[in-house]
Formats: sequence, structure tokens, C-alpha cells
Amino acid sequence: MKNILLIGLGRFGRHIALQLNKFGHEVMAVDSNEERVNKILPIVTNAQIGDCTNAEFLKSLGIGNFDVCIVTIGENFQNSLETTSLLKELGAKLVVSRAERDVQEKFLLRNGADEVIYPEKQVANWAAIRYTADHIRDYIEVDEAHAIFEVEVPKGWIGKTVGELDIRRKYSINIMATKENGKINMAVSPETVLTDKITLLVLGAYKELQKCFRI
Repeated sequence: MKNILLIGLGRFGRHIALQLNKFGHEVMAVDSNEERVNKILPIVTNAQIGDCTNAEFLKSLGIGNFDVCIVTIGENFQNSLETTSLLKELGAKLVVSRAERDVQEKFLLRNGADEVIYPEKQVANWAAIRYTADHIRDYIEVDEAHAIFEVEVPKGWIGKTVGELDIRRKYSINIMATKENGKINMAVSPETVLTDKITLLVLGAYKELQKCFRI
């Protein structure tokens, strides 16, 4: 369990708060909008109304006590940038800030953000892959060059074992798990037989994944 400061309670911030609550983390939520703060109170540990571009207000929160500070201010980038910078100056251990454009990501990283999340870009990448290839069920970006894909078993692979296909050697792709009826099975061995009732969770470089699964 971690102690998390969440600044900015728009739609994106609220979704993060909901997930953090599900995982059992302690969350201090902050926004300058009283209505947003009141709405979030039932699902967080504590919530305050305040201006996070004000150094004295941030100091009063005890920034050094939080494991992670997440800045999800979306409507005013100047406020997001100032808040990010102040958090780092006040001793924040880890600052994660939201960007809406590539240029914002660069400014945030230069001004105190340890990491930047770019939800619109990440969802756009996901949608472009997910909905242009019928056999791709899901996708997670690992870094700029690698990803995990959930894919249907290609017709030519059905009835064969993982060892027979030897895709690790041919494509440098790893079958991490299989999935059937929503349940993941991590026990994949060279003897595992592939069927049309399962999907595969595979890890590899984008270029190799595109080549192997014709994306």
C-alpha cells in the first residue's frame, strides 16, 4: 500500500482515484474546484480544496510524506507545470504528470516530472492497433520498441505445440501466457498445444510482432 497525492480531479483524475481505491492505496486528493472535491470524498482517504500553484498550500500537505505525487491537471498547462516544479522543489519522491501534447511532455520532464503520462496518445495508439486488426484483442506498450499483445491463435498454429512452432527463435517473440474464458494460464511450456479456444499473450519488438501476426 502506498501513500499517494493526486492533484487534479477531472475525469482522468477521477478514474485514477477509483483505481487507486480498488488497489487499497491511501489517497489524498486535491483540486481547486469544491464540487469535484466533494464528489471524490467517498472514494479517497482525504480530500482538500486548494490552489496547488501556491507553495505554502503544498507545504501544508507534507509533500515528503507521499510515495507518489500524480498531477492530472488537464485544462491549464501552466498550472500543471508550476505544480510539477513546486512538488519537486518541496522534496517529492516521485512526480508523475499528465501531458496532452508532445511539447508538454518535454517541458514537464525539464521542470521536475520524473515520469509523464500521455493518456490521449496512449489510447490513440491502442485504438489504432486494436480496431484495424481483427485478430488483436488487446495491447500494452512496454516501451517505444516493445509491446505485449493479446492475439488469436493463427489458423496455421492450431493443433501444434509451442515447441513445434519455435517462434522465439524465428521471431524473437515470447509466449508469456494463454487466456481462455477470461482466465490467464502462465504455465506455458514447449508441450503446450494451441487451440482456437484460447488467445495468446505475446511479448516482443513491434517489428517482429507485426511480421509474425501480420499487423
